[in-house]
Amino acid sequence: MDDRMFRTAMGKFATGVTVIASEVEGQVHGMTANAFMSVSLDPKLVLISIDKKAKMNEVIHKANKFTVNILSGEQQEMSMIFAGQIKENKHVEFETFEGLPVIENSLVSLACSVYQSHEAGDHTLYVGEVLNLNVKDGEPLAFYEGKYMQMT
Repeated sequence: MDDRMFRTAMGKFATGVTVIASEVEGQVHGMTANAFMSVSLDPKLVLISIDKKAKMNEVIHKANKFTVNILSGEQQEMSMIFAGQIKENKHVEFETFEGLPVIENSLVSLACSVYQSHEAGDHTLYVGEVLNLNVKDGEPLAFYEGKYMQMT
């Protein structure tokens, strides 16, 4: 199998869409990611996977904290901004939750501290201990075969 076939196969797995955010030296950084999962209930742990070359990898390594913002079906533009799919400069106002940046109106915002990190191929896996969370009602933004979808 080649890289393209592998990516196509992985695209057959429908996921939600998140924006990972963190702050270093007063500068907030965000990145769209769909490589996110819950790991444990006791303690409450989640996992994110970040490309080693991504700026966010360095930011989380320095900050030792991050947020996971699970996007609603109405937040596709927010996902596109942090995925670099919208090229014009769009200013995003972050709210603060537990001293960390979060995306307003996300279905869920998780404030996490890094519990463990693991090198895995060309990515770093960050296991985050959930310090606190916010939950709102709504429908999620989904991603399947390289396209955004809304659950209805």
